[in-house]
Amino acid sequence: MLVSKARSVCPRSRLSACLILGQRFIQSSTRTSPPLAFVFDIDGVLIRGPHVLPEAKQALRVLQGNNPFKTKIPFLLLTNGGGVSEEERTRSLSETLEVPIHQSQYLQAHTILKKHVHRFYDKPVLVLGGKLDKVRQVAESYGFKHAYTSLDILAWKPSSVPYLEEVQIITDIVQSGGIVGGPAIPLENQVNPVEIVFCNPDLLWRSDFPRPRLGQGAFKEAFQAVFKAVTGYEHPHVQYGKPTKDTYDFARDALQSHFQQHYGIPSAVPNLYMIGDNPESGTTLSGDLSTPSQCYALPDIAGANAAQWHSVLVRTGVYDPNHGPPNHTPTHIADDVLAAVEWAVEREYLNHQARKR
Repeated sequence: MLVSKARSVCPRSRLSACLILGQRFIQSSTRTSPPLAFVFDIDGVLIRGPHVLPEAKQALRVLQGNNPFKTKIPFLLLTNGGGVSEEERTRSLSETLEVPIHQSQYLQAHTILKKHVHRFYDKPVLVLGGKLDKVRQVAESYGFKHAYTSLDILAWKPSSVPYLEEVQIITDIVQSGGIVGGPAIPLENQVNPVEIVFCNPDLLWRSDFPRPRLGQGAFKEAFQAVFKAVTGYEHPHVQYGKPTKDTYDFARDALQSHFQQHYGIPSAVPNLYMIGDNPESGTTLSGDLSTPSQCYALPDIAGANAAQWHSVLVRTGVYDPNHGPPNHTPTHIADDVLAAVEWAVEREYLNHQARKR
């Protein structure tokens, strides 16, 4: 229960869930739809650190109509990043990439939580991740009416968290069945146990820092290790983010909605091409973690292959051919995102021409 501008939280508010984050123009149904669509990872494909990769703008211009089909080719951006609103991020990306990107084209790690608003919109939820109050603003923009952050707990009682702030807070909340500051209740005796949702499985990720950075996956490991040490078992949780099936299904549904609204196609989804820089499905902990082959933070190809999409692995990010072949074989390997897009478009155009004969 939010009781003041200081964002203090009532110690007896029951939290129902812990969510760990991070205008369409309708075309005529007579317009011919393209036979393909793209899903792009961002880091290592379109952008590296703070800089746009040189081929990114050209690749997106191809999708704006500069292609053999002479039409716009739909695309989404799919990332395990987050912590800010889709509106804020797409505004920034539109300026950086010099191509208009609508919020519906941008799926970040926690966008999928919009599917759960109907379950928790009127219940207290704790949201973690991001900086300061950003994640609360994101949750509220999704429709969660009673979103709290760790700042609320600290405002209520600063001395309640001497170490490992967010791990301590979640451990307290889960053990008490959602009552902040309440007594511990065995999980089997809780009527409505707190649901925990992690939105990003990345243990490590690459940035412009010389060494790999710990991601949300590392936080999950830390929490579960502490929780198991305290209780004897790990707490059940839901995992979203690449390469989970739910996340790829969510992206496919978003593209299906696009085709229905723009081309009047109710169910058909064209050939989907995932363009990513990482072929793996997890993080390798052996060896030198500073080398690209050992830092698997964006499992693009693994997820695309599991979803039965076409996949194109680019050489501008995590993947380094000098460290051996990828464990998950892509449909194609390209030097950069422009080469990937041109290969896929030419492939589908040749198939399209062959079917017309």
